Amino acid sequence: MERRGFIKKSSLLGISIGIPSSFSLNLKEPKTVIKNSPVVIATWDVKNATKKAWDFLKNGESSLDAIEQGCMIEEADENNQSVGKGGLPDSDGNVTLDACIMDSIGNCGSVVFLKNITHAISIARKIMEDTPHVMLAGEGAESFAYSLGYEKENLLTEKSKTNWLEWKKTSKYKPIINIENHDTIGMLAIDKNGDIAGGCTTSGLAYKMSGRVGDSPIIGSGLFIDNEVGGAVATGLGEEVVKTVGSFLVVELMKNGYSPQKACEEAIKRIVSKKNSNYKDFQVAYIAINKKGETGSYSIHKGFSMTKYNNDTNQNYESDYFNN
Repeated sequence: MERRGFIKKSSLLGISIGIPSSFSLNLKEPKTVIKNSPVVIATWDVKNATKKAWDFLKNGESSLDAIEQGCMIEEADENNQSVGKGGLPDSDGNVTLDACIMDSIGNCGSVVFLKNITHAISIARKIMEDTPHVMLAGEGAESFAYSLGYEKENLLTEKSKTNWLEWKKTSKYKPIINIENHDTIGMLAIDKNGDIAGGCTTSGLAYKMSGRVGDSPIIGSGLFIDNEVGGAVATGLGEEVVKTVGSFLVVELMKNGYSPQKACEEAIKRIVSKKNSNYKDFQVAYIAINKKGETGSYSIHKGFSMTKYNNDTNQNYESDYFNN
């Protein structure tokens, strides 16, 4: 938008005439050497998604494009019942999607409680790029998608509908660790220029209360990027991630000298060490990457994994976990 462009230009002008001399010296320092760039990592075993993102990175495309295209693979996979089309519905039988995306200069977009549109990650990007807002919700988000030319879709597949009808026989809500809590693809990428971007997309917890939103579309909780430091994404029980603003915490720890691995471990410890924490009943995990291309992952329970693609190698790694 013209207004956004004006604000950006004005901000840059203000920096150029108002910075102290010591800060000016810092600006002239060489950029951090990116040892392992390009690279893409994601929560869970999503080799098709990371392969798609890697293809974009290898061809010199931006980390932001790689994130969107990679996440779209999982959104369109009807066999993945935790993301996009075919996702397990809420307690009323409606598939509702949450997503967010963040680029290397701090711009971000988010969509919550989106119905009838498969590619929530793309709508989040359009919110970031084409509106003055960060987040759109519900019917407003859906209407915005239609204005972009997206067509209405039925996201509830027969498989997910059958699972929902079976759940309704008892309507007991007790998520199974690493199944219903396996509810997100979070992805981070560094491109050839050393720029970092990230995204999250999810259908949320299975059979959640109608209107429930977790951490995934919330910048700072489900995702955070600082291009001078690194990025982090979360997966698992969103309510617990929100309580500690988890992804921001991981990045801030890296800013203060922690490695990605140690930052993820500390963020998990912040959750399990809370007074009266019932962490044995839920899963939370983080993955992170720093400006050097170093990565880390950590979870509360065994069973979480991270997929990494760089140097033409696509691998899935079992994550370390909290020893309780």
